[in-house]
Amino acid sequence: MKVSVLTPIYRTDERYLREAIESVLGQTFADFEFLLLDDCPEDNREAVVRSYNDRRIVYLKNDRNLGIAASRNRLIDLAKGEYLAIFDHDDICRPERLAKQVSYLDANPECGVIGGWTKPSCGTVNFNPEGDHAIKLAMMAGSSVWHPASMIRKSLLDACHVRYEAEYTPVEDYMLWMRLIPYAVFHNLQEVVLDYRWHEGNTSVVRKRELEDQVRRVQAWAKVNLPELYSEFEMSRKVQRRVRLFGIPVLKIETEGRETYVRLFDKVPFLRISRRYRV
Repeated sequence: MKVSVLTPIYRTDERYLREAIESVLGQTFADFEFLLLDDCPEDNREAVVRSYNDRRIVYLKNDRNLGIAASRNRLIDLAKGEYLAIFDHDDICRPERLAKQVSYLDANPECGVIGGWTKPSCGTVNFNPEGDHAIKLAMMAGSSVWHPASMIRKSLLDACHVRYEAEYTPVEDYMLWMRLIPYAVFHNLQEVVLDYRWHEGNTSVVRKRELEDQVRRVQAWAKVNLPELYSEFEMSRKVQRRVRLFGIPVLKIETEGRETYVRLFDKVPFLRISRRYRV
């Protein structure tokens, strides 16, 4: 088995779930198993999943609610594939996503994690850096590998004894990447591989405050445990630009990590832009 597609389910809207399932079954790459783990025993989606007559689908259900981190870990332990394709229950895979990611991992055995760009249902394409060092540097500011568009070598997770950690939920994926930084080579395909469904039920909407607090906690961990990388990030993250009119500096633009500040005539605060953390 080449690929295991890993998808946790929790009270998923039936229409979204069907679109997600059909986007996986419609992949141009066919050598995969599709594991769907239902973490809501009292309100399951078994009938929806079993309505698809495809031998690659494996429907599983937790006897009790385990939470997202434990469910993702159970999927990893059950997976038979060489590569693990992470996929969420309400997103849509582009038809060649698996084929392109498998092709890259096959051709680059040193690479342990591969991602790609995503397109939100409302908004512009989420661009992420391509190469390993640029990805790791950007990781100090926020996740620079879009988790539900990623593919991981299972052997890497097993060799490093790395799994998702419930104490970092809802950014257990961000912490996973941090744990893998010393061991893995990262890469992002420079094209859209997944359509991300943005709605009011997204974790980044429902648990916004908790998410932001946990992001800061992960970054504090990185500062202590990845000091050289974090120091390089600190030195490079402040960018200043000035906009001049007739030689007079009218606007001063400063970018620090995920925050951009605009000041009039170098001093007067005018605008602040915060880039949202993505999960």
